Amino acid sequence: MSLGADLIRFTASETAAAISAGEVSAVEVAQAHLDRIAAVDGRVHAFLHVDTEGALEAAAAVDASRAAGERLSPLAGVPLALKDVLTQRGIPTTCGSRILEGWRPPYDSTVTARLKAAGVVILGKTNMDEFAMGSSTEHSAYGPTHNPWDLDRIPGGSGGGSAAALAAFEAPLAIGTDTGGSIRQPAAVTGTVGVKPTYGGVSRFGLVALASSLDQAGPCARTVLDTALLHATIAGHDPLDSTSADVPVPDVVAAALRADVRGMRIGVVKELSGEGYQAGVRQRFDESVAILTELGAEVVEVACPNFPYALAAYYLILPSEASSNLAKFDGVRFGLRVGEDDGSPSIEQVMGRTRAAGFGPEVIRRIMLGTYALSSGYYDAYYGQAQKVRTLIARDFAAAFEKVDVLISPTAPTTAFKLGEKLDDPVAMYLNDIATIPANLAGTPGMSLPVGLAPEDGLPVGLQIMAPAMADDRLYNVGAALEAALLRQWGHPILQEAPSL
Repeated sequence: MSLGADLIRFTASETAAAISAGEVSAVEVAQAHLDRIAAVDGRVHAFLHVDTEGALEAAAAVDASRAAGERLSPLAGVPLALKDVLTQRGIPTTCGSRILEGWRPPYDSTVTARLKAAGVVILGKTNMDEFAMGSSTEHSAYGPTHNPWDLDRIPGGSGGGSAAALAAFEAPLAIGTDTGGSIRQPAAVTGTVGVKPTYGGVSRFGLVALASSLDQAGPCARTVLDTALLHATIAGHDPLDSTSADVPVPDVVAAALRADVRGMRIGVVKELSGEGYQAGVRQRFDESVAILTELGAEVVEVACPNFPYALAAYYLILPSEASSNLAKFDGVRFGLRVGEDDGSPSIEQVMGRTRAAGFGPEVIRRIMLGTYALSSGYYDAYYGQAQKVRTLIARDFAAAFEKVDVLISPTAPTTAFKLGEKLDDPVAMYLNDIATIPANLAGTPGMSLPVGLAPEDGLPVGLQIMAPAMADDRLYNVGAALEAALLRQWGHPILQEAPSL
């Protein structure tokens, strides 16, 4: 790293070190990223709201703390893009939906509060599929986000805004949420790193719920170490979240620095590495398996026979929980309110008109599915059966982790597809999460990291690593070892340039 380098090209750890040493100010770093957003986000559309004033104030506070001789946290002064499903006091939070247009929360989510306490500079809120329902960020009420590798392609979803902000060098860090792959799949198709922590490992307080038993906030960055530093910043027990795990946080940073897989047993999931995967995705995955073997790991094939049923179970459990969670958006308490000036409508009429105007087609589709699955006479046949499948998938994980330390698979079956290509085919869209959904159903942690470009289209490919619950550190150990080996092979990081920008 040299002081003459473009500040937006620094990793988060390099940026933090430069600020701590007084080589650059946090305000200079924030301004460089705000300038980058102004220059390229008109084409990318990663952000829904940019908080210029708040970001510069936060950066100035970090510079003042340093000038006063205070010890800075590991990420103090580093800019971050925050997915618009997490509340930030006084800042618009829409969840990508018209029904929350203009809502400014009166409180911070726990993740937001911990970022602020660590001196992380929040640049703004990123675009997403409405209420996190989607795999392409095309379901945002505010228009799609574009993949910086090819602006005609999707950046993944639902957290495509956060992943695209990283890939476009608009921020070195981002926060996403993952209900069925919404951190990991965008990471895969944008060439970035994304982690879904163990369920309960990061507080959900202030995370606007989609499916409460599946949702998990997590860290996103351009390197494994940066992701680990962010993970350590936001993780830990929170009494405000009844599902928060009151257990010690694994030392993910030490694991990322260790980066040694010698003697580890790594399982390739048989059911997630066969037919249905793009040839270039499979090629890069196979090459990565060979590298892990060369690094001293024992790689074996592992059967998880119930994983093929995960997609069907997920698309009953998620809509069922969504139909309950989204009932609060009724035009009465906050957000959009439609139809009360039309004569003397009943409250039921106002609710109906508000929801019809405020929710997009994908949200309406899933609410209807979930309400049907929970209805009298169908609950046991649909929702109840899906929960039984969920138990079988958790048992598959438990059996696998008796044999191996981690499991691996491709993160997504294909590279980024064209905008609009699957928008009219919900089932084809849902299949993008076929490899990521099992970890959400079981509550186990997962990581996606870039392992090269597919030969046929030159677009990023992601590899997924899965570990037992509360063994998130294993993700970072394996991920960092593979990242280092690939870096030696490539001679440069995959994201040294933003290809379309």
